Amino acid sequence: MSFKYFICFCLFSFLNINAQSVVKSPDGKLKVFLSVSNGLPLYSVTYNEKTFLENSPLGLKTSVGDFSTGLVLNTDVNQNKIDEKYELLTIKQRNVHYEANEAVFSFTKENKLAIDVIFRVSNNNVAFKYKIYPQKDVLSCIVQEEASGFMLPEGATTFLCPQSKPMTGYARSAPSYETSYTLDAEMGKNGIGEGYTFPCLFKVKNNGWLLISETGVDSGYCGSRLIGHDKGLYTMGFPMMGENNGNGTPAPGMSLSGETPWRTITIGETLAPIVETTIPFDLVKPKYKAFKEYKYTKGSWSWIIKMDGNTTFPVQKQYIDFSAAMGYETILIDALWDTQIGKNKIAELAEYGAEKGVGLYLWYNSNGYWNDAPQGPRGMMDNSIIRRKEMAWMKNIGIKGIKVDFFGGDKQITMKLYEDILTDANDFGLMVIFHGCTLPRGWERMYPNYAASEAVLASENLHFGQASCDNEAKNASIHTFIRNAVGSMDFGGSALNKFYNSDNIPNKGSKRITSDVFALATAVLFQSSVQHFALAPNNLYDAPSWAIDFMKEVPITWDELRFLNGYPGKYAVLARRKGARWYIAGVNAQKETLKIKLKLSMMASGTALKYYFDDERLNGNVKPIKLKNNQEIEIEIPSNGGIVLLN
Repeated sequence: MSFKYFICFCLFSFLNINAQSVVKSPDGKLKVFLSVSNGLPLYSVTYNEKTFLENSPLGLKTSVGDFSTGLVLNTDVNQNKIDEKYELLTIKQRNVHYEANEAVFSFTKENKLAIDVIFRVSNNNVAFKYKIYPQKDVLSCIVQEEASGFMLPEGATTFLCPQSKPMTGYARSAPSYETSYTLDAEMGKNGIGEGYTFPCLFKVKNNGWLLISETGVDSGYCGSRLIGHDKGLYTMGFPMMGENNGNGTPAPGMSLSGETPWRTITIGETLAPIVETTIPFDLVKPKYKAFKEYKYTKGSWSWIIKMDGNTTFPVQKQYIDFSAAMGYETILIDALWDTQIGKNKIAELAEYGAEKGVGLYLWYNSNGYWNDAPQGPRGMMDNSIIRRKEMAWMKNIGIKGIKVDFFGGDKQITMKLYEDILTDANDFGLMVIFHGCTLPRGWERMYPNYAASEAVLASENLHFGQASCDNEAKNASIHTFIRNAVGSMDFGGSALNKFYNSDNIPNKGSKRITSDVFALATAVLFQSSVQHFALAPNNLYDAPSWAIDFMKEVPITWDELRFLNGYPGKYAVLARRKGARWYIAGVNAQKETLKIKLKLSMMASGTALKYYFDDERLNGNVKPIKLKNNQEIEIEIPSNGGIVLLN
């Protein structure tokens, strides 16, 4: 069935709809309605009796049958209550209690069992996936197309990141989830013709907010995107054929019986459920045991300020000293270390760092046939024999982790490469950061040695152009609600240099227009269990002492998150807790000064706070204040400024 026909069908042809089945959240506020109309399975979603998704299609088209039409719903529905607790250090909420109601809807076609649609509904979250059954003696299939759709009510607006066209951008390395968001835009578009990268945020008029994404993607499937159509319909789309230099199929294959990843929908009348959701991790399980107890660290990184030419032995030794002075436990040695330093000298740096309590992360090119990125080391991470030999060398000299860059897309073969790198790295006790890459999809829980992924217009763009600096506050106020809502984000920010050049020389390179307090705030706003900040050794004497002291102490793993206030692209204020200490951080991208009252209900009235703030000229300072008796505090954040409050 064409999507255009489906839209008309939904609007005008409901005479033969079967009785609806309803799945409710534990609190009863979120409801999913499932029905079948003329063989077409449909679902809709309400929250507090307000419609967030109208009748939307379900189903799959596969090599063993078209399971999107001609389906008959079995009357027996398998229902379960999910009640699980887990602890995960690397996400926004350390201790999670996941409660949901599950319903398994089985469909037949031509009197044969075809697929199950499995729904889980928790408070503020809907998730669904498919199970495909063998057809006669056929025990494998290709999923050619997914019919799953999301029909937004008329008048909804979008906050979306367009998918890049394949084999474009630097060294033909796109897509890598690094395009700019369009904010508060009308529906009915399809990005630049290729849909949108997950996660995708929508404002459903005055009803509230809705975030669509996916989780549980591993080597058994491809990563997907969202395709825009007319009249508010968005559908799941597989990778573009041109990804991976055209190699590999966009359509995933699986053995039967087999299951797809989860599609997730987070709904809230405010943005709080969007920011605070743990649904990407609730639905998955660890795929293997951790080789060891991994340590999550702060570190420094020369490349963002000094670029390729300074990936040299003396500069990296200087950064080891800098990390040691900051109390950081790692440095990241970026591209070209293989030719500009060499393995023998890397081993020497590792030994020198160990003496100072500083470990090394090493950068690698993902390589292969999928792009033209020339930076080395190349030809290692794409070959299992060479990769494991390289990892054995790294383990032998005490390397802590790797950062692998320049991937080729979202096809199943690339998802397998991500998983292979992670599993091999775990065998050698190495943590992994991905860069120039796809969105993580529940990977913090699935892969114990996974640290973070970029999948965003990250700090390197601040060095490359003034336009990115001019938009830094705007972008920072987006990530809280979209990209960082679903997974760890390797941004590499919090620069205290005024200028992006190796010596902080005025009027050389791009100029940071945000404040020092803004830099501190993003260290709290941006969540990643391993952070390599854009600080430089010169900051020990040219940055304010209060800023350096803060950056020495700021945590990188958190116990709790609470959304306080904000709007995507305008401003963001949230609170994170580490132990008994709360960090309240905010940034403002609007032209006018932001003046708001915050209700800090997590603290007692009269609590003494340390307040980092900016004046109207973005001169930062710090002072003590006390929380009022009503637990409220008034804050002001000038344009491109920030605030941080600590108890």
